[in-house]
Amino acid sequence: MADPKLKQMIEAGEFIAAPGVFDMISTLVADRMGFPALYVTGYGIAASHLGLPDAGIMTYTDMESRVRRIVEGAQTPVIADADTGYGGLLNVRHTVRGYEAAGVTAIQIEDQEYPKKCGHTPGRRVVPLEDMIAKIKVACDSRSSADFLIIARTDSRTALGLDEALRRGEAFEKAGADVIFIEAPETVEEMRIINDRIGKPTLANMVSGGRTPVLPSAELAQLGFAIGIHPALGFLAVGEALKHAYGALADSGDVSAVALEDFGDFSKLMGFEDVWAFDRKWAEV
Repeated sequence: MADPKLKQMIEAGEFIAAPGVFDMISTLVADRMGFPALYVTGYGIAASHLGLPDAGIMTYTDMESRVRRIVEGAQTPVIADADTGYGGLLNVRHTVRGYEAAGVTAIQIEDQEYPKKCGHTPGRRVVPLEDMIAKIKVACDSRSSADFLIIARTDSRTALGLDEALRRGEAFEKAGADVIFIEAPETVEEMRIINDRIGKPTLANMVSGGRTPVLPSAELAQLGFAIGIHPALGFLAVGEALKHAYGALADSGDVSAVALEDFGDFSKLMGFEDVWAFDRKWAEV
């Protein structure tokens, strides 16, 4: 079931900073750090699970199975990327029901044409506005709990301009979406305009190297955003760390100077303490 705490925090005006998680290691690390929410990134799942780009290749089944495991392993409310809803209106209903049954607290659905692309890459095209409005209405009608939040995203800013993105955001708001996500604003002023125009809670996507300025949480909150997601933070950090560690091994064969997590602490994070306790209990049986 959806965790009511996320909706309560948003209604109370608390800013939600959500790191991107993409596998169980990133989930278990982030879950213990006291974040108000975790964000399951489609880009990260496509990269870690398939080794492929976030370009509409990953299916609903690919994503739902990994989202479900992440929710099972975390105590923190989970916001999950659902791309375009994985098809037409019937697919949207199936996706919403599946994500809610998996324990997701908020689902993100966007207005891109299929196959979709990462929101900070070129070549994105959007569906007609009325098609996305229908998806939002179906999504709202398909959930069983009002604590399960519908995040509606438009990718129209890059190709069609800010005015069209704002028009769509306002329409998404009227259609019943709980949170409005205007992807890829290009300046702080555009981010300010979004919050001046949109009446419902808004989401900012902080992608290092992307189109949108990456701002501290305090500044995002001051601009009026309710949620700030950092989908790429985890896998970009891991990628850089792996290059250093594997590079040391490849270059010199000596990894003694590589900064590493303590093996014992990592084993505890993975749940080995339970295994050790089980072994002690049943060792002589």
